[in-house]
Amino acid sequence: MRLRNVKNKEEILNSSSYLVKNPEDYIGKWKNFFHNDNPIYIEIGMGKGKFIIDNALKYPNINFIGIEKFDSVVARCLPKIPEGISNLAIIRMDANNIDKVFFKEVERIYLNFSDPWPKVRHASRRLSSKVFLDKYDNVFVSDCEIWMRTDNRDLYIYSLMSFSENGYVLSDISFDLHNDVKEELITTEYEDKFSNKGLPIYAVRAIKKSVQNSK
Repeated sequence: MRLRNVKNKEEILNSSSYLVKNPEDYIGKWKNFFHNDNPIYIEIGMGKGKFIIDNALKYPNINFIGIEKFDSVVARCLPKIPEGISNLAIIRMDANNIDKVFFKEVERIYLNFSDPWPKVRHASRRLSSKVFLDKYDNVFVSDCEIWMRTDNRDLYIYSLMSFSENGYVLSDISFDLHNDVKEELITTEYEDKFSNKGLPIYAVRAIKKSVQNSK
């Protein structure tokens, strides 16, 4: 995917109060960052931010953190955030560093329309691969809870297998989310694009109980 440069990108990144410039400093201390004990949900690969922003507006008692590695994409997200949202933060980083920024403090991870990395030799780069699932183990407070959506059937099938092989129990499995769910959904920019073309959206909720909670 070709990323277009954004005019005044550096100015946008440097001036936004929502962009956390030094996220590693808050590892294990994100509740201090938000000044409350509310649950923390993160979206890895937030794109232009529609999903994470709409969730923060709808659920003020949950702290949301959007993660994106591309400067240009983050710069497109930041101006969309309304002033005065106290339960939202944005981090510019590669997902490989997720365990360097969070430790035992996240209650839910959203994986929305992640890069499918279709070549077999790149499978370990997929955000639902064992490589990343092992990292997530140290990110979650206790139980591991991942909500995933994708338009890519191959990635979806791979992820269902990867979750199952790594101790996750699957629920809310859907091969056509927008037809299966009747209530209004908070969607991403990609999701709207694909759904408007009549393409199916695949979704799953994967949960792995912690050793302590499973006793």
